[in-house]
Formats: sequence, C-alpha cells, structure tokens
Amino acid sequence: MKKIFIEGMMCEHCANAVKNALEEIGGTNVSVNLDEGYAEAEISVSDDEIIAKISEEDFEVTEIK
Repeated sequence: MKKIFIEGMMCEHCANAVKNALEEIGGTNVSVNLDEGYAEAEISVSDDEIIAKISEEDFEVTEIK
C-alpha cells in the first residue's frame, strides 16, 4: 500500500479525478482523503509513473510513502 500526498485537491471532483487516474495505471483499493490531502492505493508501478499520471490531472505529488 502506497500513501501518495497530493497538493491541489479542493473538492470531491478532484478526489474522483485522482482516484480514477490511479485506477487507470493499475491501482486497486484506492481511497482518497480530501481533508488530509493524500490518496492510498495498492499499486505496483514506479513512483515516477504515479507522479506523471497525477500531474496529468493538474495536481502535484509532494511525497510517496
């Protein structure tokens, strides 16, 4: 399970965009915590691929744990 900290999410639409983006690159059990500014997912792609996909949605990944 990876925890992906994301800046720029302001509403449920933003959260859904992030969730869908992570699912498109193979993420499962994806959840987004809008208030805390992070998403969690079981995902096996590289951190660089995650950052690139989230960037396509106009959000910034600040950290991945």
